[in-house]
Amino acid sequence: MPRMHFLATSAALAVATILCALAALHVLSARAASTQAPAPKAAPEVLARGEYLARAGDCIACHSTPTGKTFGGGLAMGTPFGTLFTPNISSSNEFGIGRWSADEFYKMLHTGRSRNGMLLYPAMPFTAYTKVTRADSDAIFAFLKSTPAVAQPNRPHDLRFPFNKRSMLLGWRTLFFREGEYRADPAMSVEWNRGAYLVEGLGHCSMCHTAINALGGSSASKAFEGGLIPMQDWYAPSLTSNKEAGLGEWSIQDISDLLQIGVSERGAVFGPMAQVVHDSLQYLSDDDIRSMAVYLKTLPSRSETSVSAPTQEVAEEKNRLFPLGKKIYEAQCAVCHRSDGQGKSPHFPPLANNQAIEMSSAVNPIRMVLNGGYAPGTKKNPTPYGMPPFAQTLSDEEIAAVVTYIRTAWGNHGTPVSAKDANALRPALLY
Repeated sequence: MPRMHFLATSAALAVATILCALAALHVLSARAASTQAPAPKAAPEVLARGEYLARAGDCIACHSTPTGKTFGGGLAMGTPFGTLFTPNISSSNEFGIGRWSADEFYKMLHTGRSRNGMLLYPAMPFTAYTKVTRADSDAIFAFLKSTPAVAQPNRPHDLRFPFNKRSMLLGWRTLFFREGEYRADPAMSVEWNRGAYLVEGLGHCSMCHTAINALGGSSASKAFEGGLIPMQDWYAPSLTSNKEAGLGEWSIQDISDLLQIGVSERGAVFGPMAQVVHDSLQYLSDDDIRSMAVYLKTLPSRSETSVSAPTQEVAEEKNRLFPLGKKIYEAQCAVCHRSDGQGKSPHFPPLANNQAIEMSSAVNPIRMVLNGGYAPGTKKNPTPYGMPPFAQTLSDEEIAAVVTYIRTAWGNHGTPVSAKDANALRPALLY
């Protein structure tokens, strides 16, 4: 028995010694790790490129509030299914992406899944960002990790049942999401491919310029054919139809000016597009803007419809409103846009033969008369001219009359609008 006791005691001491040694080794390793230098920061040129690409992707517009800190999230985004709140993407370890890896960030952009595998709602444009290359993703990630940490907790979404069940997104993704980086078309030029990469990927232009269906998705076959932006009451015109904003008849310079400056000889941007130019496009290089213009100009022409003779009812409504509209126009609008509707480019765009005025949807011209507005202030146009609002001075009938006048005068082929149309848009916010 004493021998057995001795052996047991010896074994216990041996185990204890080994455990102590392992514990000491762990402490030494932890101390060594704590004294190691932090991971090297990205090179300045990588950070600069990441900032540029984040601008191209317009990250700041969604992940910042007007009164909050940059990339702190919290922006409320109204949808037909409820309200989404954008997440914090600052370098905060607690609330942002401070603990994320470059692999996890790329996976999120590429697959539409968060670092824990959670499916993202498609208000995050991962259907476009999936085209972003790994190198560009890494640069954006490095830039975001270099931004100041924002101690802003993330707000939970407020979506109605069953849209608050993320499992439903599996079906949505099957219908509307195709994963994969952009692949250059060898038949096209380097410039064209660069433009396609920016427009289809980081720029996610099709998200607004493609109609959204009842499921919150869009058809690839109808890409860039235009549609009403849900909850915003602005119409994103078709970029494929020369009856709307199709660019086949535009020069590369006019397209470039509109994208980068916000005004061109052909018109000016207002509403959500003005925000895109202000927050994003004005910061892109002349070469990249030109590449986008080259690509956009080659979008295939679709949705063309011939101008048919107005029905008797439409003609009678136009004739009823036209005299009042002309009177209001001459008193309020002609000083800037001229009596012949030719405007004073580039500050006061022409209204005659203006595709934005003649579109089948009259939402945008009604909004402009009601709310007024400015083209965006940009580096190349820091003090833009604006248009005053008339919501407080003109009745619904008068709004309808002057919009009908500009849509049908000077050879324009628009249709009349009603006082009901004007009244429906009065509650709409400017952006």
